[in-house]
Amino acid sequence: MTTLSIIKADTGGFVGHSAVHPEMLTAAEDGLRIAAGDGLLLDGQAACCGDDISLIMTHEHGPDDESVHAFAWNLFQETTRIAKRLGLYGAGQDLLSDTFSGNLSGLGPGYAELEFTERPSEPVLCFLADKTEPGAWNLPLYKIFADPFNTAGLVIDAKMHAGFSFEVYDLHEEKQLAFDCPERLYDLLMYIGAPARYVVHSVRSRTLGEPAAAASTQRLSLIAGKYVGKDDPVMIVRCQSGLPAVGEVLEPFATRR
Repeated sequence: MTTLSIIKADTGGFVGHSAVHPEMLTAAEDGLRIAAGDGLLLDGQAACCGDDISLIMTHEHGPDDESVHAFAWNLFQETTRIAKRLGLYGAGQDLLSDTFSGNLSGLGPGYAELEFTERPSEPVLCFLADKTEPGAWNLPLYKIFADPFNTAGLVIDAKMHAGFSFEVYDLHEEKQLAFDCPERLYDLLMYIGAPARYVVHSVRSRTLGEPAAAASTQRLSLIAGKYVGKDDPVMIVRCQSGLPAVGEVLEPFATRR
């Protein structure tokens, strides 16, 4: 099984909250290359959106793996040291603890992870956002996996016609809700219309039994107990062969509001 992990954190903004300093991004890329060479990762790439660094990694250790999360935590500590040396804004602001405790849950960094058996062709799209709600992906995920006016495959593809199951997290009550769509479509919409509280965590194909999407659900203010800025969610979506086509996944983001 292959695991695709996106782990992100704001460890210091270049020119205020607007960008990641090139030296920090280089340190992240170097760390990923060393981890791949040591066998911890299959591959890795550092990306940024606004002032957030995202570590996009493939490995075989499964979600919530201590060694992968510890690697990301230590790498964010390194980029924080660079931010402090350069006098950047908000150095280490997403690292809400001084010590690592097994995985990144409750420590500040956001992450989305998807474990699956790779197909001969495995198109995957990774989405990064900055300064928004944790449920920023709620509406796009609904359109991708439940709206036939966006995703024609829901009507014409026998592997998609039975629909998808949505797992939604209640961030205030720490509860998990499941909605099999299209039967519970209206119930799903009632919840995910409140993206500050209810967040789509994952989507699964009901026909294939395969994971189709995963999104981060961390909300910094709830972890820290105070307002510490907007959230910066990340998302993974698998495409094609019984899952939405790449164009169907991208179409919700082409809509002007």
